[in-house]
Amino acid sequence: MLTHYGWSDALQHDFAPYAARGLAPARVTAQHRGLWRLMGEAGEMEGRLSGRFVHQAFEGGYPVTGDWVAVEPHGEGATIAAVLPRASAFTRQAAGTGQAAQVVAANVDVALLTASLNGDLNARRLERYLATAYASGAEPVILLTKADLCPDPAPLVAEVEAIACGVPVLAVSAANGEGLAALAGWLKPGRTAVLLGSSGVGKSTLVNALSGEARMATAAIREADAHGRHTTTHRELIALPSGALILDTPGMRELGLWQAEAGVEAVFADATAEVERLAEACRFRDCAHGREPGCAVQAALADGTLDAARWRSFQKLRKELAHAVRQEDPLARAAERKRWAAVHKAGRARTRAKREMDD
Repeated sequence: MLTHYGWSDALQHDFAPYAARGLAPARVTAQHRGLWRLMGEAGEMEGRLSGRFVHQAFEGGYPVTGDWVAVEPHGEGATIAAVLPRASAFTRQAAGTGQAAQVVAANVDVALLTASLNGDLNARRLERYLATAYASGAEPVILLTKADLCPDPAPLVAEVEAIACGVPVLAVSAANGEGLAALAGWLKPGRTAVLLGSSGVGKSTLVNALSGEARMATAAIREADAHGRHTTTHRELIALPSGALILDTPGMRELGLWQAEAGVEAVFADATAEVERLAEACRFRDCAHGREPGCAVQAALADGTLDAARWRSFQKLRKELAHAVRQEDPLARAAERKRWAAVHKAGRARTRAKREMDD
């Protein structure tokens, strides 16, 4: 049973210390409040955290769907004693909780980043998902869903490919099966994929089409604004007839970046390379590409040679990450406060000097 859920020789090797303690392996297939649904060698069971685990767990260390755990079985249930090291983790800044990290999915091989081919298609949002996927360690694939409702998907596919930096972009339809054969190339036996995207993009409908049965609840989007409602209320790992595993997740209204610096750099590698080339023509060697005279980057933004919207998105994500680092690192926060104190002091000095000149 465990082999069907991705158990491997490498995991067996890593589990040896837990086996020596008399513990058994299991994979988390769903998570509810204080309760985890597990798949073990003998089948499905319910798990709860041991008191020691609760006491010692670090931030983000509680089991999430996709995790491999070490358990002590008893009757029809089990006590979760430890979480095995994660091969990959899709992590975001938890909504409304300041700087807390939230692990959305663990041990996934493929991150299926979904957006609908309707009025809600947003290249800037996909850049954010791509950055987080790169940071997770999973292989990203972009799925543009509801292709059957789009008269001509080709221009939209090309628009997304322009910001995807070589990541595969597939137009798919759960209604008529378009693109599902191509998607099957990433859904191999023993591999785990996660569906990520906003509400209403058709993630649950796609799971139902791939599994051949109505496993997940679905609902129609609002015609007025192409937005959907949360129909998936929890994360669930589902075994597909192909032998692959797919993890459906609730739609995310916001995706705060968390330690995704390398992911952002990967997503915007083309833009940064172009800026580095243009910077050689700037008047000043230390040009910050802001309001300096003779800036080749600003000239390229003005004439459209450099995509202004994509460049603004890159700057925005970098600032967001820098802010998160300052919030997380006391030394960085102190340095930032010192920098702004110097800026304000210089500003006050300029104001005083101007007043003295006016007098």
